Amino acid sequence: MAMAYLREGMTGPATFSLFVRDLPPDRGFLVAAGLESALDYLADLLVGPEDVDAFASALHRPRRDLQSLLGLEFTGEVRAVPEGRIVFAGEPLLEVAAPLPQAQLAETYVLNQLSHQTAIASKAARCVLAAAGHPVVDFSLRRTHGPQAGFQAARLGALAGFAGTSNVAAATTLGMAAVGTMAHSFVQAFPTEEAAFRAFARSHPGPVTLLVDTYDTEEGVRVAARVLRDLDDAARGPGSAVRLDSGDLGALAARARAILDGAGLPDVRITAGGGLDEYAVDDLVRSAAPIDTYAVGTRVGVSADAPYLDSAYKLVECDGRPVMKLSSAKVTAPGPKQVFRRPGCADVIALADEPSPEDGTPLLETVMRAGRRTAATPTLDECRERLPRTWPSCRRRPAGSGPRSAPCVGLRTAERTRLPGQAPHRGGDVGCHGAAAGPRAGGLRIASVRTEVSRRATSACVRRDLAWWASRPGW
Repeated sequence: MAMAYLREGMTGPATFSLFVRDLPPDRGFLVAAGLESALDYLADLLVGPEDVDAFASALHRPRRDLQSLLGLEFTGEVRAVPEGRIVFAGEPLLEVAAPLPQAQLAETYVLNQLSHQTAIASKAARCVLAAAGHPVVDFSLRRTHGPQAGFQAARLGALAGFAGTSNVAAATTLGMAAVGTMAHSFVQAFPTEEAAFRAFARSHPGPVTLLVDTYDTEEGVRVAARVLRDLDDAARGPGSAVRLDSGDLGALAARARAILDGAGLPDVRITAGGGLDEYAVDDLVRSAAPIDTYAVGTRVGVSADAPYLDSAYKLVECDGRPVMKLSSAKVTAPGPKQVFRRPGCADVIALADEPSPEDGTPLLETVMRAGRRTAATPTLDECRERLPRTWPSCRRRPAGSGPRSAPCVGLRTAERTRLPGQAPHRGGDVGCHGAAAGPRAGGLRIASVRTEVSRRATSACVRRDLAWWASRPGW
């Protein structure tokens, strides 16, 4: 496409908009992510001689046919929602404005990075919500779709609020806490479980976590208690734990807690993992299981229940001319856009040159101009600070205290308060925020649209939860 544009002299300015058409089933929000990877790619984009040779070989074309691509680099502008902000369906996460060949070439990589990382960050944030203030750690590397995806899962977990990762490379690079324990194979390699635990403790002078379910979980806890009790306070230190990785985690955690307390080890923690996601974590927290740390892996690292986003990167303006797509069920709105966040998360999508509503804050920021970043790369801490600091359920509830006063939006409300047979609400509230509703493009008025928060308010429970979220700092 880029070669055809160049041959036809179509190098005028174009704007592409990247957005998610619909949220995955039973989701109420997304966490914007992937922008920093995309900006790094665009800043370094340059078609060199070796690239032209590779294109010629792959396309079975003479090199001279692709010579026009030589030296092509990204010189455009990017406006985007910064990483860590909450976003909803239909809202542009990013808009690229550049000469048409450049903006078109950016599509695949930019769409890949924002789609994948936004899906994983959203899944991780849901786990933090479900854990209700308990630490969550990333154990996903062995099951993610490649080492790069594993690194990104660790970073995005940290962005969402995870306390650590088992990915040592990511921990070292990102300044995260490296966490983990032994494998079952380690225990099996020794003559006895106790021999394995003692060897592991001798190799680790600080806090140790002992995996207790290789054979019999309750007996494993008793063996771990003997080993931990024999360590001096400095060797055991605060933070030592036993890890449960299978079975009825709630019941086993209760038995493990009783054994540890009976052995005079109330400070030894319990870490649980093994196929956990936000739903399993939420069930355990609601049952008041005595679990201190949740280790999430496969289902979070690949966002197993929603492994992709219905995202798109669409041309909305070409050489000053608004354009739109009219395909069935995939109609797009023409023109560059801005999203204004209003109180109550009543977001408004408007044309980029429309005035802001009085109470609206623009979400898209100019992050790249003339092919260069407009500011230094934000730190992971800075990205993390954009998430709401107070989640609805960040407090431990006593057993039998009933449902949380503020359930997790998108976690329990959408799927568990829907009436039997009730389909997900996919409608949209369409309206204009005053006289400056935008010009007509080909006879179509570009209306401002209230997005996913309003669209999913299909029950009193959901409306209550949305009101609670809207009152949180950072929204």
